[in-house]
Amino acid sequence: MKNNILKIHEKDNVIVALTHLTKNQKVLCNNEEFILQENIPAKHKFTATDLFEGDNVFMYGVVVGRVEKNIPKGSLISVDNIKHSIGRYEVRVNNYQWSKPDISHWKNKTFLGYHRNDGSVGTANYWVVVPMVFCENKNVEELKEALLDTLGYARPEKYHSFVESISNLYKRGAGVNDILAFDFKEENEILTLPKKMFANVDGIRFLSHSGGCGGTKSDAQALCGLLAGYITHPNVAGATVLSLGCQHSQVDMLNDEIKKRVPGFDKPLYVIEQQKIGLEKNMLVEAIRCTFAGLMEADKCKRKEAPLSKLCIGLECGGSDGFSGISANPAVGYTSDLLVAMGGSVILSEFPELCGVEQELSDRCVTKDVAERFVKLMHDYNEKAKNVGSGFDMNPSPGNIKDGLITDAMKSAGAAKKGGTSPVEDVLDFPEKINKPGLNLLCTPGNDVESTTAEVASGANIVLFTTGLGTPTGNPVVPVVKISSNSILFNKMKDIIDINTGSIIDGDETIQQAGERILDYIINVASGKVEVAAVRNEQQDFIFWKRGVSL
Repeated sequence: MKNNILKIHEKDNVIVALTHLTKNQKVLCNNEEFILQENIPAKHKFTATDLFEGDNVFMYGVVVGRVEKNIPKGSLISVDNIKHSIGRYEVRVNNYQWSKPDISHWKNKTFLGYHRNDGSVGTANYWVVVPMVFCENKNVEELKEALLDTLGYARPEKYHSFVESISNLYKRGAGVNDILAFDFKEENEILTLPKKMFANVDGIRFLSHSGGCGGTKSDAQALCGLLAGYITHPNVAGATVLSLGCQHSQVDMLNDEIKKRVPGFDKPLYVIEQQKIGLEKNMLVEAIRCTFAGLMEADKCKRKEAPLSKLCIGLECGGSDGFSGISANPAVGYTSDLLVAMGGSVILSEFPELCGVEQELSDRCVTKDVAERFVKLMHDYNEKAKNVGSGFDMNPSPGNIKDGLITDAMKSAGAAKKGGTSPVEDVLDFPEKINKPGLNLLCTPGNDVESTTAEVASGANIVLFTTGLGTPTGNPVVPVVKISSNSILFNKMKDIIDINTGSIIDGDETIQQAGERILDYIINVASGKVEVAAVRNEQQDFIFWKRGVSL
């Protein structure tokens, strides 16, 4: 029988409602009976004991809030009676012991990837077109329009016939109500995929951004580092770079960042500078010529077997709900532990969503220096946010709060579960590249796209993205696997979700079983055998974090 409530940790003084509970309903948890004082919506929490003003609220075994006014046992906790609060933390000498999961099932498994000369392995094979400055975004779009259809990389438009149908209705005199009532029959659309000219190239990706000039020098440097991360990425075969010429983010700066990441960089790289060439037409012709030549080289690379240790997974969450921290996130955490145990790499980012679990994560750092860097980055980021009238406590979105994530600390304690239980091998500041296998922490905002963009630049060749409310986020060069925390979401938004872990909430699967299922799915995605929804839907989000206060 499915449980209707869950106490996550023995220290917790709140209990999660797994289903909608009603006032005066009696529920049983660990042989203790509770009589509910009010309705408790699914995903929300009620008090396991009487709580008084000033008391700490515990969930996941850590402090996630402070009581603002007395709350009787069996009552709903909300933004009206608790506020964000976290426990004190410090860097301390610690000898963290990790119990590795059993990896015998995957001992001899491999994936089919694209091997690069620097030793990295890609899960896809893309050519990228990159602007050095926002002034070149229009030229990037010109190239996109010229290349995709002709070379067979443009997917069929889904809604052309629908627009044509309602246009014809309008021409025949239909009114507003007729148009609004007209049904769209997707099965009438012919969505035959075109034949690619270059069979081994998965696509051409066109990045655009609002940076490169007009900001600080540090912004220009960070942008060059981010772009270098994409150009040197194992999923990228080569790049066409469009430069105006006079911008802050100079090509020499980009080349330095490339060498910093890959000293022996040898991928095809074509730099086209508009102010040197002159006419826009001549620039675009040169860019097309170079890109075509680059695609010819990229097509020579084919998928070959690679050990799972060559996988680098980025961990992300967005549109989280009250179930994320007890289904999707811990399931991904178990997947992370399995990969780390096999010598792979994992990136946990979104520092505003690690607020409240600093002690646990710093205790897991392999050295004191690593722990100190993590704590300093967290402290400096939060202080910077406070200086502009914000702070980590303002991180939860209205959707988060509506679905049970009342404080940032509560959200963070669940979000951190994506990182599993392995030691923290390194701490990176944006936009640094990952250099060590194992669990790495990367300083990024909680903003989904900014963080995902940064994880990929650091080397993630697959991203696991958990969501409780639903979000279409993707990435230009890396498959983003969407994982729902609840079955209702999965069934409602199957077009953008790949995996359902609501089975954990439903009582049909354990966290470990879900984590193993996710790893098997990843192997198929990495081998090009499964196309994730974000790729199928052409969701290619790319946002450069300018190091301002973004939560």
